[in-house]
Amino acid sequence: MAPLKPLVTAAWLGTMLHDETIRIADCRWYLGEPGRGREEYQSGHIPGARYFSLDDDLAAPAGAGRHPLPDPFEWREHLGGIGIGTEHTVIAYDDRGGAIAARLWWMLRSLGHGRVAVLDGGWTTWLADGRSVTTEEPRWPQTALAGSSRWSGIIDGETVANRLESLTLIDARAAVRYRGEAEPIDAVAGHIPTAYNAPYEDNLGPGQRFHSAHQLAARFSFLPRDSTAVSYCGSGVTACHNLLAMAIAGIDGSLLYPGSWSDWSAAGRAVARGSGR
Repeated sequence: MAPLKPLVTAAWLGTMLHDETIRIADCRWYLGEPGRGREEYQSGHIPGARYFSLDDDLAAPAGAGRHPLPDPFEWREHLGGIGIGTEHTVIAYDDRGGAIAARLWWMLRSLGHGRVAVLDGGWTTWLADGRSVTTEEPRWPQTALAGSSRWSGIIDGETVANRLESLTLIDARAAVRYRGEAEPIDAVAGHIPTAYNAPYEDNLGPGQRFHSAHQLAARFSFLPRDSTAVSYCGSGVTACHNLLAMAIAGIDGSLLYPGSWSDWSAAGRAVARGSGR
């Protein structure tokens, strides 16, 4: 099947709720509040949606950075075991404009599963439209998810350090964290030298919906044509939001630094502070 466009609308999803090839993933997650995402899901979610924890379903328990990528084979086995297979179209959503849902989108695309999209506006738009909500948790039969045995489109911290002058780094964190004025999580504040700051929230307009492809293309027009773009954030999650925004804009070939600032700073590498680029 042909890959989906990166985004789907609530109106489209509303017509697909009874399609047995659709798998809906609720990816709500809240920094510093373990368990809240599942509690919010249990209080109400899109009919047919299953809860996906960032910590348990979209990251490994240990590795480079705070949310390391899991082993690709084991992750595909996990998804097949809970009912996501090669035959399924996956729609991911959260209540932060896709900040967490984009991670699932990127992971599936990285392993070659193109039938995946993010719900534009997510839970916020779904509720605002007055659409149906349930507390029922679906049971999906086990299946198998085909795909690559290795992550594509990634780069590690050592390679980034060795190629700083030839890469275009994009930091998805808020400006105060990028400038080093505040750092609520990691031990060191600041950003990777040479990085541009492009907070992921600026990809969004009213109702937590993404800006148009034209507007997003203009936003990332600073990217040089002769340089590889690398997206990072605190732990490789909201960095995927910028990659999703670039995909909407038709910009391909950008890489994810999964370990991101949590890996870079823990390794004692060079740190820059201030407004930068």
